[in-house]
Formats: sequence, structure tokens, C-alpha cells
Amino acid sequence: MLRLLAFTVLTAAATFTAFAEGSAPAAPAAAPVAAEPAANPASPAKPAETTDTASAPTPAAPAPAAPVKLTFTRCNVDGPYIAITFDDGPHPTQTPRLLAMLRERKIHATFFLVGQCVAENPEIAKQIVQEGHEVGNHSWSHPNLLKLSADSVRDQLERTHNVITQEAGVVPLIMRPPYGNFSQQQRAWAHATWNYPTIIWDVDSLDWKHRNPAKTESIIMANTRPGSIILCHDIHKTTVDAMPSVLDKLIAKGFKFVTVSELIKMHHEPIAPLVPAKVAKAPTLTAKKAATAATSLKDLDTPKPKAKPKTKTKP
Repeated sequence: MLRLLAFTVLTAAATFTAFAEGSAPAAPAAAPVAAEPAANPASPAKPAETTDTASAPTPAAPAPAAPVKLTFTRCNVDGPYIAITFDDGPHPTQTPRLLAMLRERKIHATFFLVGQCVAENPEIAKQIVQEGHEVGNHSWSHPNLLKLSADSVRDQLERTHNVITQEAGVVPLIMRPPYGNFSQQQRAWAHATWNYPTIIWDVDSLDWKHRNPAKTESIIMANTRPGSIILCHDIHKTTVDAMPSVLDKLIAKGFKFVTVSELIKMHHEPIAPLVPAKVAKAPTLTAKKAATAATSLKDLDTPKPKAKPKTKTKP
């Protein structure tokens, strides 16, 4: 009985073990890993960002502002351009005569107007502008501005600036001091106040002095060159009498007339030529000096024999 019971227990245990090994569920398969998408050949890979700024270009420092040119005596231009100027008008009879001569030759000039003359002849001032000429400020009553107070200088230029603007219909862009007398400080002040450059001249016809048409012509023809600013006065009959011949001869020489402001726009500072370094010249020796020098050099190499001491002889 006991043997039967033991056999039964052993049989049941073996059956249970076999069942457990055959019916256990398999471990779940690992989840598939998604593959990396292939790189698009048309879209290159984005370069990695870097924080290295050593190779980044440094912005260039702004160029220093060019110094303002306050005064023009003449202009450095490329080409045969000149400006002829007329001071002290407008004159009631001589300026219209001159305008007709300029119109006939299709020449544009520059007129430096006196304020009180503009007030007396506003229609002529307006005609000057309408015919394409330039007008500039030449003070109210033509004083020596160096001898006036700062307030008086302001009054001279401001009144003229305003009357030209009102009567001629344009704002003057340039000024010429009477007699050319204007200090550097005054020139800087006029430029800061009205943006005026100060216009002088390099060809003075001296028409106001000699009152001779032939002399006016000879001076202008002898001294005019490209970039010149020519000084004349349209208040003198002798000056206007000289103009037909002067203008025609300047044209025949190939000069082209422009206004002062147009000439300034063409101006460029000349380039300073390169000056070669000075080389010291070897001294030149005459035959005599050369022989002396050779002897001196030889003397340096060959010591001189010692001179024998002189013995005194008794008398």
C-alpha cells in the first residue's frame, strides 16, 4: 500500500514539472527600433554652430571726415573750365548790356551782388538768375568787413542774403568779401552760418583801376588757365566794352565757361608728387686736392721719421 502511494506521488510530481516547462509563455520580443531616416542628398547637413569669434571679420573703422575747404582762389579741374565773375552790381545800364553779350555766346557767368543794388534794381537781379547765371553775396554796402564788428558783419551778409532770396528768387550759395578782405575766423563763421564758401580769384583784371578795355583784355588773356576764377566789375562801362573781345578770344583758346559753383564741383585736391629722398653727393676733388688727399692718406699709413734734435752751436 505504501509502495503504491509513493509511486503515485512521484508520478504526479513528474507530470506537474513537465506541464510547467511546456506551457510557460515565451518572453515578448523586443520592440523594433525605428531606423534613422536617410539624409537628403539635396539638403546638405547644417554646419555645427561655433562660438569662436576670432575668425569673424572686424568692421572697418569709419574714414575720417575730409576737412572742409573754406576758400577757393581757383580750382584744380580736369579740362579747360573757367569761371568769369562780375562784382558790385546789378547796374541799371551796364549789367543789361553784359547780359546781352553773354546770352549771344551762351555763356553762364557768376555775379556777386551788392545788397543795396539788388534793392534798387530787383528786376535786373531777377533777369540775371532767369538767364542761367549764378548770384553770390557781396555784402550790403561794400565795406571792408575786417574793420567791422561781428554784429555789423552779420548785418551786411544777412540783409544781402535775404534780399537776393526775396528779389531774385534763389538762395545764394557763395559769397565774396569786398576787396577779398575776410579773416579765417570770419570765413569759418560764414560757412557755419550759411554754408558759404569764400570765393576769391586768381585773375584780377584790375578793370576798376585802369579803366582801359585793352588792358582788361591783355591781363585776362595772359593769366587765365584751366580752373581760373576771373575778377571783373559790371558797373564800369570800360569793362563791359572789353567783354566781346575777351569772351571771343577765351572761347578761341578752347576755354569753357561755367559758374563758380559748377567749377567747385569739378575741383579735386592735387596729388602731391613723390619727392625722392635726397642722396648726399660725394665731394668732387680737383687734381691738386686729390694729390694732397692721397699724400695725407699715405702719411697716415707710413709713419714719418723722427726729426733729429737740433744742436745749438756756440757763437
